[in-house]
Amino acid sequence: MISIVWHIEQLSCYPQEEGQTDVVFSAAWRVSGELTQDGVTYYGSSFGSQVLSPYSPKSPFVPYSDLVESQVIGWVQSAMGEAEVAAINAGVEQQIQGQITPAVVSLPLPWVA
Repeated sequence: MISIVWHIEQLSCYPQEEGQTDVVFSAAWRVSGELTQDGVTYYGSSFGSQVLSPYSPKSPFVPYSDLVESQVIGWVQSAMGEAEVAAINAGVEQQIQGQITPAVVSLPLPWVA
């Protein structure tokens, strides 16, 4: 089974915004996939950034020092929507499957011994 893991690589912040400090407005993310099969480990990855809304009527402001990665990943995935998150995960899985069973291979020239 392919293991997919989301990470936050960087947060961009406004130093001051609406009375708050270090207000996150964008997150750079990386998605990594890994599969070990028959003693060989295959990897895939995707990366990008997502603009975030620093204020939401559904949740209170969280100070920068109190943020945890899982919370920011949730914000990123929520801002993307389920379809885009699924497409990113599927793309990483396709990279790994492409390594296991490549669609194109380069073979040695038949006349070279």
